[in-house]
Amino acid sequence: MTTLRLGDTAPDFTQDSTAGPIQFHQWAGNSWVVLFSHPADFTPVCTTELGKTAALASEFAKRGVKPIAVSVDPLDSHAKWVNDINETQNTTVNFPILADADKKVAGLYDMIHPNASTTATVRSVFIIDPKKVIRTTFTYPASTGRNFDEILRVIDSLQLTDSHKVATPANWKDGDDVVIVPSLQDPAELAQRFPKGFKAVRPYLRLTPQPNK
Repeated sequence: MTTLRLGDTAPDFTQDSTAGPIQFHQWAGNSWVVLFSHPADFTPVCTTELGKTAALASEFAKRGVKPIAVSVDPLDSHAKWVNDINETQNTTVNFPILADADKKVAGLYDMIHPNASTTATVRSVFIIDPKKVIRTTFTYPASTGRNFDEILRVIDSLQLTDSHKVATPANWKDGDDVVIVPSLQDPAELAQRFPKGFKAVRPYLRLTPQPNK
């Protein structure tokens, strides 16, 4: 089994889901995707996470992101779990949950970590861009709920830095100052790209207002 790394193409697959059969690359289309796994259905932490994902539907949509979950339990179990999620989290699950009973997706994405559990998937997150390239991964233990503010923050950073020659500093949030990449040195290009100017803390550390604000 090959561990997926940043810059790798996200493996394609066809698998059943709560929204019907999904061919992953076709389903993703030209959207960004957040693919995230769960150890099992009817688990307390994951119930809150799926509810939070549903509640953030408008935040994902405005960023052009499709969320999709995966659990190794079968489809009939997912259907019952969705009812629990909707009732306990006061929301409506509005994204697919893959039924990965044969662990095909878990295997492709290296979601089974034998030293943690020989049967359950770890709680992985893959942020995948419209070219089907893996841009960010997170792996959480089963006991720790995922931070969806951080997932959205990373997506904001990726989309910003893809379109401008900037990087985002520690604890950056949308609207904060950003860092000009060190490779950009031409004064004319700097003036054209950053008309609000910049502050050179050091020659290699130059801060500028977020250019798309």
